[in-house]
Amino acid sequence: MRILGLDLGTVTLGMAISDYMEIMALPVGTVRFAERDLETALAETARVVKEKEAKKIVLGLPRHMSGDVGTLGDYVYEFKKMIEERLSLEVVLIDERLTSRMANNMMLSADLSRQKRKEKVDKLAATIILQTYLDMHKK
Repeated sequence: MRILGLDLGTVTLGMAISDYMEIMALPVGTVRFAERDLETALAETARVVKEKEAKKIVLGLPRHMSGDVGTLGDYVYEFKKMIEERLSLEVVLIDERLTSRMANNMMLSADLSRQKRKEKVDKLAATIILQTYLDMHKK
């Protein structure tokens, strides 16, 4: 089964997909949309779910370092509900603390320019979110 990983922001949606054995997460891309336009984010998610034959979604949940759900938490919960209702897929929320920072640090280590980092951070963060889930649920 393939699993889709998502990193939802207010204007971007980073995406990653697992291999069929659920061992490795691979970046898919980043979708840009108008601020808080969850309908467009959902349409793109549906397209990728169909194209990649994903059967489950792992969605990053923003938390503060204290563990409290971040200010975008309600926004993420709303998107989760939309996916479950309209795509009839299981959505697993996973703590996304520090994933964007980890993604940026990885790209800095690779000596990518600021512009390249900005273009890639969301899909790399989605890849880290999904890989975290896969590692936690090794078969």
